[in-house]
Formats: sequence, C-alpha cells, structure tokens
Amino acid sequence: MHSEIIPNRVIIKITGLDAASFLQGLISNDITQAENKLVYTALLSPKGKYLFDFFITSHGDGFLLDVLAPYAAKLIQRLNMYKLRADVALIETNIAVGRGVGLAPQGSFSDPRHSALGWRIYGLEGNEISTVNWDSIRVEHCIPETGIELISDETYILEAGFERMSGVSFRKGCYVGQEITARMKHKTALRKGLVTVDIWGLAPIGTNILSNGKIAGQLFTQSGEKAIAYLRFDRVSADMTAGTAKVNYCEPV
Repeated sequence: MHSEIIPNRVIIKITGLDAASFLQGLISNDITQAENKLVYTALLSPKGKYLFDFFITSHGDGFLLDVLAPYAAKLIQRLNMYKLRADVALIETNIAVGRGVGLAPQGSFSDPRHSALGWRIYGLEGNEISTVNWDSIRVEHCIPETGIELISDETYILEAGFERMSGVSFRKGCYVGQEITARMKHKTALRKGLVTVDIWGLAPIGTNILSNGKIAGQLFTQSGEKAIAYLRFDRVSADMTAGTAKVNYCEPV
C-alpha cells in the first residue's frame, strides 16, 4: 500500500436540517449519491463557469467536504452567500486527508474521477510519504487539477472532462450554472477541451500552443513525454509547438 497525508487539503463539515437540500441546489453532482461513498463535484457561477471543485461524502448528521486549502475560506464565503435562512452550518475542521493506491484501508473511498487515482480517506494518521507520481497519473488520464488546468471563473466543466470523471449529473435537476452546462451537453460536440497530448521538449505551464501560426490552445501539466493541454479542436494539426517543444494530439477513435 502506498499512502500519504495530503498537506494542502481542508475538510469542511456541513450540518443542519437543510444541509442536503442546500447542497443539492448548488453543486453540479447529485448529493443523494454521497451516502457512504465519495462524490466529486463543482460549484459554478451563474454563468456556468467553474469556481471550485471538491469531494463530498456523508458523515454522521451531515457531510464532509474535501477542498484544496487555499480555496477553503472563499468556498465557505460563497456557500454562506447562498445560505440565507437555511438551517446549515459550515465548520472548517482539522481532519487529515489521506490518499493512496493499492490495497484500500477500511473506511476509505474510491476516487470517483478514475480508478488509477486509488482511494482517499479522512482521518488518516502518520506521516508516510508516498512514492506515487500523481502528476504522471493525472496526465495519462487527463485529470485536471485545481488552480492549474481548472481556472476559477474561466473553465467550463464539460470542457474539463467532468462528465468523464463522474463530476456532473444531468438527472438531478436545477443547480447554479445548470442551464449553461446542459446546453453545452446537448451540442453536437465540444469544440474545445482538455486532452492528453504527446510532447517532445519542455515548456512552462500556460505556454500557448501554436498551429499553422495561430494559437490552438495552452499547455498545462507535463510528465515525461505527455502533457495535459487545452485545445481548440478545429485548429489541431500535425505541426504544433509550445515554445521550443513539439506537440501532437491524436483524437481517440
């Protein structure tokens, strides 16, 4: 078993008689699926753009929300903005967040984004350092990361692969940003999005990808000879570059 405590995650506990209905009307996924399992989801702007992504699971009389630490205070502030008179309490906790691959310990949850990401657990003790190359796994399976590929008030979750990562429900009904997301879902095809590309050479995150003299997208996390990129599919060609690096994308059959 390869496991570690993630130092930059915060657990917010959400309790109150209205906790479930409150969350259901806000997040992109179905809170009823969080009973004894982990749900990946997002909070969007009214214009349908990504603001925060996080994991949720039921816990006692409420829910645990697992979010990247630098975004916790802003997320609580945003949720409180929607709370109005709802019977909901939001408390930042000191619960440790662990993750790992291999044999899953009792009380852990499978990472809903992809099986290769193993499991997560809340309350893991110790300070074991994992030797898992998480970026390599993310790049291979095109799993975006908060603050890198997922950019607040800019990213659209369907272009980021949330449907593939079980991060959005199209059956749960209304939530903030739902109308825009549903409209994108029913287009014939997405024209832009995050994909895994082959790359030869190195370039910084955010480097523009050029194709036939035009900007075709941006380069993000790189691992070995692969990287996550945001591409305009109508500009993909066999001769793309990012700085001095060569880039190639072959659309899956």
